[in-house]
Amino acid sequence: MKNHSSILYLLIIISGSLNAQQEKGIIGANNWLSSWTEFMPNKINYDENVKVLSGIISEDIILYKKHTYLLKGNVFVTNNAILGIEPGTVIMGDSKTKATLTITPGAAIIAEGTSLDPIVFTSNASRKKAGDWGGIIILGDGYTNKLGKSHVASLFGSIEPTNYEYTKFGGENLKSNSGFISYVRIEYAGATTSKGVISNGLLFAAVGASTTVNHVMVSYSSGHSFGVIGGEIQMNQMVSNKPKGNDYDFRYGAVCNINNSLAVRSPYLSLSGSRCMNVLSHTNSSKVVDTEKETMVTAKNMTLLTDSEDIDSDVKVGLIKESIFIGKGTNFSLESSVVSGFNKAILLSENIKINDTDLSKIQLRNICFNICKRAISLNLKEDDITLENWHKNASFYNDYTKTNHSELFIDLSSNNKRDYRLKNNETIAMNTISGSTEN
Repeated sequence: MKNHSSILYLLIIISGSLNAQQEKGIIGANNWLSSWTEFMPNKINYDENVKVLSGIISEDIILYKKHTYLLKGNVFVTNNAILGIEPGTVIMGDSKTKATLTITPGAAIIAEGTSLDPIVFTSNASRKKAGDWGGIIILGDGYTNKLGKSHVASLFGSIEPTNYEYTKFGGENLKSNSGFISYVRIEYAGATTSKGVISNGLLFAAVGASTTVNHVMVSYSSGHSFGVIGGEIQMNQMVSNKPKGNDYDFRYGAVCNINNSLAVRSPYLSLSGSRCMNVLSHTNSSKVVDTEKETMVTAKNMTLLTDSEDIDSDVKVGLIKESIFIGKGTNFSLESSVVSGFNKAILLSENIKINDTDLSKIQLRNICFNICKRAISLNLKEDDITLENWHKNASFYNDYTKTNHSELFIDLSSNNKRDYRLKNNETIAMNTISGSTEN
């Protein structure tokens, strides 16, 4: 009878623990990745019925599914014009001219695909590769902590002096609307300029909070998949697939809520120092207006993983490093997420002090650290026992497991129906209770 009472008590404790914790990683009653995503985009050919887009678009325009469009050179949407795109439309970036599409402050893009008919931006090269074209740049007149009216002119391979004005961003309009983007794929972007600057797949610079972004997949970018410079934006159900740069990069006073999103890294493609999430308030304090205006990132139900058949070996030879880097003077929260297959899950800037003031800006709760050599470390310094004890505090509900990805996630075998939801969230909680420890 005593044993039965003990077991019943344990089950009550487990049940309470599971109810107190939300599901980890990407979630959904159904697999929201199915139908519209494509993890092997090089296998798809598109219609040759091509219409060319180039230069300045200063009036409202709609792109139709019945055509395939070719971006040539730097294309700017200006003069408060709206660029509308029908579901299922394909837009190819010209690899010879390193084409870019830029939405300037006041203008907007309405690109609303569907789960069965996504909008696709891809390369026109016969053999597609990362960096074929420049990507999409969306500029707003919201807040950044960069000095003055900022420019992103360096992201263009070459730009005519008359177009330089169209690369400005930043201002006081915190609630501005740069449009609606949903069910969109962006492939093989991230061109390198003559000055060695690498563009992003999709860059938001000082974009206002009224902009809507969800269900966007960026694959094989030579730079960052998603870049956010200043502004205020909410992103839901995003997918970053094997970029060379960072999956999600936040800088210069960016305020972002990112939810239910995925990052899949390849140890063989990543540039040195690239991560799933890179969170900085600035890269040079002399170039910001006020260092008190800090980058603030709130991330929930994220799945961040390395796609590797031998994670331990790739860690040993230096192909796999950290998943998340947090800079000094930032506010970062990660909740109900999975970080799997990294040397160090989270790396803090060496300028962050291990005290209540700095650590209070970093919230880590209900995280599954799976196959990670260390969960959290301080850059350029020996592992700190105080830091280790901090993130292992039982009240955070963090846990540490060693489960193969094929056993952890529902289905990684198919190309466009992969399912990165956990097979059983309760198993993770049970591992914590049974005393599972960090590598």
